[in-house]
Amino acid sequence: MANILAVDDSASMRQMVAFTLKGAGHAVTDAVDGKQALDLAGTQTFDLVLTDVNMPVMDGITLTKELRALTDYRFTPILILTTEAGMEKKQQGRAAGATGWLVKPFNPEQLLATVRKVLG
Repeated sequence: MANILAVDDSASMRQMVAFTLKGAGHAVTDAVDGKQALDLAGTQTFDLVLTDVNMPVMDGITLTKELRALTDYRFTPILILTTEAGMEKKQQGRAAGATGWLVKPFNPEQLLATVRKVLG
C-alpha cells in the first residue's frame, strides 16, 4: 500500500489518522509540525501527505507550498485535514497546491475513500 506522512500538532489526531490508515494497510510516518514534516520529506519519499493547517513552527499551507517546490513532491497528493472550513482558507490551500480538503472531525470511511481516490 502507500507510504503516508501524517502531520498534526495534536497527538490524539495523529493517532486516530494513523490507526485508520494502518488499518487499511498503509505505512504511516507522523510529524508534529510542518518543519518536521519538511525535514522528513527531504530524507524519504511519501506517496501522500496529510496535513493540518494550524500548527506551531510551520503551518500546513506553508508546508504545502514548500513541498510543491521540491521536485519529488510536485505531483504527490497533499490532503489538508483541518477544523478550518472557510472558503478563504480552502482557496489558500488550493493556491498552495493542496489536492483536497477534509474537515475534522473526520469520518474514517470518508478519509479512506479520499485517500484511495487521490492515490488512484
